[in-house]
Amino acid sequence: MTATSGRIAVFVSFSGHGGVERMIVNLIRGLVDLGRDVDLLPVRRRSPHLDRLPPAVRCLPMGVEHTLLAVPALAGYLRRQRPAALLAAKDRAGRAAVLARALAGTETPIVLRLGTHLSTAMAGKTGLERQLRYAPIRQLYRHLDHIVAVSEGVAADTAAITGLPRSRITVIRNPVITPELAAQGAALCAHPWLQPGGPPVIVGAGRLDRQKDFPTLLRAFARLRATRPCRLVILGNGRDRAALEELARELAITADLDLPGFQTNPYPFMARARLFVLSSAWEGSPNVLTEAMALGTPVVSTDCPSGPAELLDQGRYGPLVPVGDAAALADAMAATLDAPLPATRLQAAVAEYDQAIAARRYLAAMMSADGPG
Repeated sequence: MTATSGRIAVFVSFSGHGGVERMIVNLIRGLVDLGRDVDLLPVRRRSPHLDRLPPAVRCLPMGVEHTLLAVPALAGYLRRQRPAALLAAKDRAGRAAVLARALAGTETPIVLRLGTHLSTAMAGKTGLERQLRYAPIRQLYRHLDHIVAVSEGVAADTAAITGLPRSRITVIRNPVITPELAAQGAALCAHPWLQPGGPPVIVGAGRLDRQKDFPTLLRAFARLRATRPCRLVILGNGRDRAALEELARELAITADLDLPGFQTNPYPFMARARLFVLSSAWEGSPNVLTEAMALGTPVVSTDCPSGPAELLDQGRYGPLVPVGDAAALADAMAATLDAPLPATRLQAAVAEYDQAIAARRYLAAMMSADGPG
């Protein structure tokens, strides 16, 4: 059974404030701008990013709380609607899509978007845990028509894990730079530290969890603050908040640290910061680092797998330091505060991460897929 329309289906779990959800909405908006009809097939719908969907998008919830439980509903959708292509966001969605297509008996091309450097994320697991995680990936990914990776690092990691030829994996940059990003960054910011005339403010952003390694940022900030007046603002929520607050007390930096939580519009913080810092242990392609550069804010990052080295061109657009090295991070922060790159140079470096460019490339990948692999 072949496609009966040019409609694009997007299958994803919306479960929070994360970068994946934001990027998928940006991509959908870009596809709509290209004149495509889009169906969004969410497993869960708990995300403020859903409020940004264009009215033309049909939202057809799968009616379950777990991605793999959505296989029957997704199969029914594929059988009835027969879209031109299905984009699955994240690993479980890709595996569920392969099973659903087999159950539906259709030939819908499936393209999977991957945004995580999985081997690094699994590095702390036991051999058995890694095997249980990798086995279904190796079994089911060979039935995908194509994989889109958000960075060269993710692409290489995925090829190594799956054994798939690199030709079946395309790197497409995240649709980070939206038409409204500059205006969002220019919006009023009520935070008292970000008003003119105060000490330099350093901003970090992300979930307060192990991946983002904010303890290293706090330790680096404590070293930096011992040499000059400065303040640190970390945007985001997460289970490690209490531990970070305790560490701040131990480091005696509480008076110059603020954790204001998740911000619907974080961009006025980023745009007014003197420096944005990414301290992550691993990434796929760090959207917040890209956004900060697009707003013209100088950046420092860990050289984590993967993404920062690609974004910063091996340090050309901002220092790269070893993961977990607070001393090196503090030195890089000081050097960048003293000699920041011009905003125009940073913005030019991330021009490829534009919503319209990404949408065109995703559409080309989906339309060139030729049915079950």
